[in-house]
Amino acid sequence: MQVPQISESELEVMKVLWELGSATSSQVVERLAPQSDWKPKTIQTLITRLVAKGAVKAESTESKAFLYFPLVSKEEYRAYANSSFLKKMYNGSVNLMLASFVREQRISREQLENLKKILDEEV
Repeated sequence: MQVPQISESELEVMKVLWELGSATSSQVVERLAPQSDWKPKTIQTLITRLVAKGAVKAESTESKAFLYFPLVSKEEYRAYANSSFLKKMYNGSVNLMLASFVREQRISREQLENLKKILDEEV
């Protein structure tokens, strides 16, 4: 499946849907309103955009509310975002990215050791 381009704001809606599995717009608003300054209409617009992009499916319910389901999994989106970031910032090179993080001391010695263990287990 082609992962659609998702904005930072839309990603906040996706996080709620990933957490809940499915939700009405009221449930999404209930989750996002306290942690953002978005109005309910703004959140509904974000949901509508995600439906239009094919990232979310809307199903009508017996009431007039729609139930929204994520069509893109958190894992699919993470893989897409990682790949996109690598291509954009490091020409697709994991080596360049890691070297940059190590040089700029964004990775602690402990994190580096953990990374070495992960690499040893994977190879």
